[in-house]
Amino acid sequence: MEAEKSTVDMETKGQTKHPPELRIVLLGGKVLTGESSFKSTAGNIILGKSVFETNRRTARSVVRQQEVQGRMVTMVDTPGWWCHYPRKNTPELDQIEIKNSVHLCRQWPHIFLLVISLDEVFTDIFKQSLEEHLQLFNRGVFDQTIVLFTVCFPITKKGLEHKISFWPALQMILQQCGNRKHVLNISDHQNKTQVATLFNKIDAMVAQKAGGHYSIDSADGRALREKMEAIVERASMRFAEVQTKRRKLKALIEGGKTPPIHLKLVMVGAQWSAKSSAGNTILRKYVFPVTHTRTTVYCEINHSVVADRQLTLVDSPGWFYNGTLQELSEMDKLEIENSMHLCFPGPHAVLLVVGLASAFNASYQRAVQEHMSLFTEEVWKHTIVLFTRGDWLGGRTVEERIESEEGLQWLVEKCGNMYHVLDNTNHSDETQVTELLEKIEEMWAGNKDGHFEVNLGRAEQMEARKEVADKKAKKIHQTAKRQARILKELFRGETQPITDKRVVLIGPKYSGKSLVGNMILCEDQFGTAWMKKEFQDQRRTTMCEKHDRNVAGRNISVVEAPGWFTDKITPDWLKTAVLRSVSMCAPGPNAFLLVVPIFKTFSGDDYKTIIELLMPFGDSVWRHCMVLFTWPDWLNKRSIEEHIATEGVHLKQLVEKCGYRYHAVNCNPRDCFAYPVIELFLKMFDMITRNQGQYFVAEDKMGNKRQPALQWQEEWNRREQELIDRMLKAVAQESEEPLVPSMKMNASMDGAFTPSMSGDVPRDVVGTCWSQTERAKVTEWLNVRFGGSDVTSGVDSMSISASDVEMLDQSLLTDDSQQQMTRFFSDKHKQRKLDSSVYGRVLTNNEATKHRYSI
Repeated sequence: MEAEKSTVDMETKGQTKHPPELRIVLLGGKVLTGESSFKSTAGNIILGKSVFETNRRTARSVVRQQEVQGRMVTMVDTPGWWCHYPRKNTPELDQIEIKNSVHLCRQWPHIFLLVISLDEVFTDIFKQSLEEHLQLFNRGVFDQTIVLFTVCFPITKKGLEHKISFWPALQMILQQCGNRKHVLNISDHQNKTQVATLFNKIDAMVAQKAGGHYSIDSADGRALREKMEAIVERASMRFAEVQTKRRKLKALIEGGKTPPIHLKLVMVGAQWSAKSSAGNTILRKYVFPVTHTRTTVYCEINHSVVADRQLTLVDSPGWFYNGTLQELSEMDKLEIENSMHLCFPGPHAVLLVVGLASAFNASYQRAVQEHMSLFTEEVWKHTIVLFTRGDWLGGRTVEERIESEEGLQWLVEKCGNMYHVLDNTNHSDETQVTELLEKIEEMWAGNKDGHFEVNLGRAEQMEARKEVADKKAKKIHQTAKRQARILKELFRGETQPITDKRVVLIGPKYSGKSLVGNMILCEDQFGTAWMKKEFQDQRRTTMCEKHDRNVAGRNISVVEAPGWFTDKITPDWLKTAVLRSVSMCAPGPNAFLLVVPIFKTFSGDDYKTIIELLMPFGDSVWRHCMVLFTWPDWLNKRSIEEHIATEGVHLKQLVEKCGYRYHAVNCNPRDCFAYPVIELFLKMFDMITRNQGQYFVAEDKMGNKRQPALQWQEEWNRREQELIDRMLKAVAQESEEPLVPSMKMNASMDGAFTPSMSGDVPRDVVGTCWSQTERAKVTEWLNVRFGGSDVTSGVDSMSISASDVEMLDQSLLTDDSQQQMTRFFSDKHKQRKLDSSVYGRVLTNNEATKHRYSI
């Protein structure tokens, strides 16, 4: 408050003296909209003239001078960084330009204006990224900084404080800047008052510093200039080398080595590297879907005639740019490897797509090297590096970018200096595609083998493996569906009054547990640092986190156990933390949600960790467990059963141990949460009903004492549950029956933690979005339906509408067969007996079973 008061005082005091020249440096990050928080626009408003380009990215630090309100103002606009990336992901050229900005002033800058858009979110990740990028300057940079908030509409002081209060990370940045701030309405260019007020604040700060200023080191400036000169010189040499090679290859073609008229191409690369956009640019038509979602799940093949050449182009699923091959799901591995086999006898060229909007750092290089190992070493002879987002270069050459990063030097040399740049936003420039085709033909002429030869035996193996996986997927779908229908009949009409619901979330690091907890509570309570893998080492914790909320008069408690990185040995601290998570749900949790992210493989170590963590609770704990898959949009049109079957034995075993109870929920914070959380509630309530309303109570060896008077009832419950388990297991072991295809996923993958590199960047960001309306929807549903329900499995629930939820909520199993399954349990006040004839019909009457449970 004192800092705020001093700021107000500086605004009101008349400034009789001010520097004759004002030197300002503009800083700011780029959000997912692609805007640099309107940094360049703000610079133009302050200078009163359009001197900074706003229709394209600021690739270099630009200095401009203008007389404003009677004095000369020198302003430097700098390249923006991705707000959700650490500094190591920012290209080296951008870091050099940002650091060099202070040396473009004739002396030293009076002030840094840190431009932040109030129309965007400001998470902890944004704060970490900002702090890392400001480390490019001296330690005193925050002492010379004013936060310049940009808005598109007028905002009151109360409204400003309200928006700031919403983001604790932003409050911390303001504190580091001495709470100095100013609001600039970028839609009001003619308002000179807001600029004059800003100048008054700057003058007051300069006067308060009593001549203190940001100091610069001239030696550092010379070192930066020498570094750039060396990069430019090496870039010139590489360009000359490439041109010499191209002339030699063209001579081979002119000498009679005629390229094929039909060129077969395969695109591989990281997710969000603009592969699909590049494919559309090359084919000169929109054939590969491009959205902010993950659209390429299967290999897709398309054809076109371009520049008198017949083209066949295959697009393959992308991998995480900083992910390891070990983390990639088995389904994606198969599809990427299969891309080569769609161009029999092999592609003439492999286009390795690399986006220029982020640094090609060590993790990116490792990912490329590992994923390219899915093919033989010969693939590099037929590979061209296809750089996308050519607009990111600004006025620089791609050779300068290559020479600024060792990883890119390794990559292009691995491909024999074969590379090309595409700007997918410039659809009118047809020469960029024609030149690419020429380079492909030149590479073809220089290779002994005209195409990359595929292994036919391997193709047969992959096809056989896919057929086996399809059968397994159908079996999983069938088993879950049939078990669900049997349980519906066993518990028809039976309800369990529940006043409290307690949930424990268990899963690996960055699996989406926190967002699942927020969904269940209908409120943003858990942190979401999972968002960026790059910051994972900074967020390791051994603490459980618990939050409670009252919804529709019922208390909901969610405990998130700490996540883990995939290790060979489960650490003791993690075992202790999971034990504590159960004790925090006294008298016991109603459900354990085992959170499994779909975008990465579920390894044997992950399975082993979950088994070890739950082992102390005894076998009965599995009756209270459900596998909750997060990020199902990663599958696009694939079914969750396909993922389970393809991923391998460990994931299938986990689903089986949970009694085929599984569900998939999209954790995207931008989505409407009301209906997804209702679907999840349905599954949890059904599991509670199947457990006769009993919460989980740890076995005696955990130190829990039970009342002797209840032992006989517990023994009855135990025998009944074991009988149900045996019956459902027998159903799972029965032969397959005719099936309809499993439900496919709807694509709605968020681009929240990695920006779209296609040029079609969505105006959306990661943030909280629980509105009062969404809370009301869930509350209303809980008021009407909190408690028992028909038991359902994890199938057919990936993406259902509101009407589907309503139908699911109200529907009961109908049976047209002559022999209906009688109720499994009588009223809880009567002795519960099993109708053995019903049990026999379930297991032996094959014809009736086929009639009732065929899907």
